[in-house]
Amino acid sequence: MAKKKHYGRKSGGTRNWANIERENPVWEEYYRSLRLFPDEEWERFKKACQDPLPLTFRVTGSTSAKLRKEVLQLFQNDHLHKLSGVEFEGVAVDPPQQLPWYPDNSAWQIDVPKRVMRKNDKFSATQRFLVLETGVGNISRQEAVSMVPPLLMDVQPHHTVLDMCAAPGSKTAQLVEALHSDPATKPTGYVIANDSDTRRSHMLVHQLKRLRSPNYLILNHDAQFFPRIAVEEGVSAKHKCLKFDRILCDVPCSGDGTLRKNINVWSDWKHQNGLGLHALQWNILNRGIELLENGGRLVYSTCSLNPIEDEAVVAQALRKWGASIKLIDCSDRLPQLKRSKGVSKWPVIGKNQEPKLRGAEGSLESWFSPSAEEEKEFHLERCMRILPHQQNTGGFFVAVFEKDVNTVAEVTETLTTVKIADPVVTHTPKKKEALPLDAIDEPFNFIDGDNDEMTSCWSFFGISEEFNRDCCLVRNKTGDATRVVYTVNPQLKNIIQLNNEKLKMIYAGVKMFIYQRDDIDCAWRIHSEAVPCLRDYMNHNRIIDINREFLKVILQEPFPTYDFLLSHGVEQDAIDKLSTFSTGCAFVHVSRESENKEPLLIPIWKGIRSINIMIAKEDAHELLYREYGIETKAKDNPKARVSLEDSAKDQPPAENKDNE
Repeated sequence: MAKKKHYGRKSGGTRNWANIERENPVWEEYYRSLRLFPDEEWERFKKACQDPLPLTFRVTGSTSAKLRKEVLQLFQNDHLHKLSGVEFEGVAVDPPQQLPWYPDNSAWQIDVPKRVMRKNDKFSATQRFLVLETGVGNISRQEAVSMVPPLLMDVQPHHTVLDMCAAPGSKTAQLVEALHSDPATKPTGYVIANDSDTRRSHMLVHQLKRLRSPNYLILNHDAQFFPRIAVEEGVSAKHKCLKFDRILCDVPCSGDGTLRKNINVWSDWKHQNGLGLHALQWNILNRGIELLENGGRLVYSTCSLNPIEDEAVVAQALRKWGASIKLIDCSDRLPQLKRSKGVSKWPVIGKNQEPKLRGAEGSLESWFSPSAEEEKEFHLERCMRILPHQQNTGGFFVAVFEKDVNTVAEVTETLTTVKIADPVVTHTPKKKEALPLDAIDEPFNFIDGDNDEMTSCWSFFGISEEFNRDCCLVRNKTGDATRVVYTVNPQLKNIIQLNNEKLKMIYAGVKMFIYQRDDIDCAWRIHSEAVPCLRDYMNHNRIIDINREFLKVILQEPFPTYDFLLSHGVEQDAIDKLSTFSTGCAFVHVSRESENKEPLLIPIWKGIRSINIMIAKEDAHELLYREYGIETKAKDNPKARVSLEDSAKDQPPAENKDNE
């Protein structure tokens, strides 16, 4: 077979991606022997594994129906025609297609690899659109098969949800979005997102902050030993610890379902990879089942196609837990998603490419296929395996468990893990990586919502008492409101307070109030992250209704004076209303009702002679494009950053998403 050409780096780095041969005879021999599909499909399967992975994205599920429609229409009206009839390197690129199995027609596929989208001028406008909408949380760029596990969890607004191995966070974001999927309901549930890698757990913050939800908590624990979480006073009482309604167990794996994007897997693949990860995967799944509420649902998934990491782990769970758990048949869910059934037979191959036998030294019993009796009992065919050639995706494995409502089992502090005396996989120790620059390493402390600082905010911004004022959180050792005040949902407040000394907590909540200066009526401003939480509770005392032209001016002009605004068509009535506001944070409101679009409520800083819109540069870019069709580049800055010392005394700096 001729060496296949692939998009990739032409030079630089340690590997020349364009010349990497996507071949591995050991991989090919193993997957041919598994017979996961009819023999006549092999060449299609292999070719799909060798081809670059198309780009896929979905419109964020937590946004309002009107905003989802607006973003989708923007893509369809402005970009579909630009991506139709396009050729790249002499090959016609198929037009973008909706993923037919994803709910509400909200997910799309573009049949070019991500690297090409980033580098080629033909796709630059669409790439910029995706960057803008992803940055503000309206779109998530996510591999198609990665979207499947959260959809099968059936998360409802009241559910307690655990993502055991959450980083990089695209599935976690789906879970948080699901909590907010009903606009008529304020969710009482929450997502606890955990990852064992400290740096990756901090990276989750960036992924989830875009959703502006107070309903998540990020932890940093080894999922095998995920701790008991107290939910009532008396933490030693085992029946008072938290169990979860829904758990996602997307475990570390060899990743051979990602051959299309992780090119190194081709040269690195060997039998030992799956064998060596099996025990870790089983330990995490077992802990997840312990933590699952009776009647709850757990989804086990990997981006590996290897039964040793998939059905063998599932079978071991069914073997240990017996009638307490069962596999759910999800063949009627996502009916347009093409998938294969799970298998019950597989070989176990050692490092010398020789079959291993049960009882061999250094082997685990759970590696091997179930007995004939177990095969009938386990129903492993209820698992699903998504293969790359079925619908031009990556490879994925998913199994859905349900725990019996009558299960009697304690959640222990730790569990006995499966270990191998002679590990078959070794890892070179990595240099310890520094945490992200914006990582916070301070304790979580709740403050009295009726203290003087908070009382001034409630009064100044006209926030009604219906808003829960008991969930104000600060991140400092003194527990004082000095710089940033966050808000979380009440259920998470209880979790944080009862487990503050026990859990390694990384982040929770949304930024609500930011300290600005103390020589004005209110020393604090409302952060743009908190607008979705507060908008339904605010009166109109600090809000001014403006038209689209007014908004366009302040999005592009830093610190426009009132005279400047008047000279650019802003009505005198709006300036007169602004003049009645004292210096400090206020809001502009754009109705958009006539266009059947979601209204805009945006924080500004009202000075003595001028105003400034208080959103990050990226948000300004996105609004300029979505509302006015004005295209920008990443280096452009329509909202020039001005320091407090260099600007007029009545002005704050422009808002930065990550510097507080």
